[in-house]
Amino acid sequence: MNQPKGIEPFFEPLESLQRLLSRFGDRGVIIGGTAVSVLGKARYTEDIDAMFLLSTQDIPHLLKAAKEEGIEPRIENAAEFAKKSRVLLLKHVITNTNIDISLGVLPFEQEIVERSIVYQVDATLQIRLPTPEDLIILKAVAHRPKDMEDIRILADKYPNLDTARIEQWVKSFVEVLEMPALWDDIAGLFK
Repeated sequence: MNQPKGIEPFFEPLESLQRLLSRFGDRGVIIGGTAVSVLGKARYTEDIDAMFLLSTQDIPHLLKAAKEEGIEPRIENAAEFAKKSRVLLLKHVITNTNIDISLGVLPFEQEIVERSIVYQVDATLQIRLPTPEDLIILKAVAHRPKDMEDIRILADKYPNLDTARIEQWVKSFVEVLEMPALWDDIAGLFK
């Protein structure tokens, strides 16, 4: 089995990150451009993003386990920053690859993990990813131009998406994000 082209530079840090995720009962997923490269189409990304279902009280244990996997903080006071922002800014030391781990708590994030899929990247590496629908929802919420392109790529590749699920969750974020056009901006991308 060949590795998807978009993750070749990230193979080693992905191995470390997936081992770290396994240490926490696989309660998380790899998201962002890496997930799009595996599930959709290879594209450039500068880092690896993940979401772990952990509380801020788990940060010291997560940092200790990450260090054992060759992943260390990339900023001073990373634990304090994560307590405020719920994002741990790390890097894979050997490859100098940035890794951002969001600490998930929302019902939607819990569903992402429950519905996640294990993708066989090659003979030795499996990574836990969100479903295409859940990745689209995450991308819709982020709503940057590259996220909109990622949604288009995923919508083209998966013509039988559960668009009702996507619509329900995206519309649920409209009020919270104060972005009334959130669903309308992506609705036309689904056939």
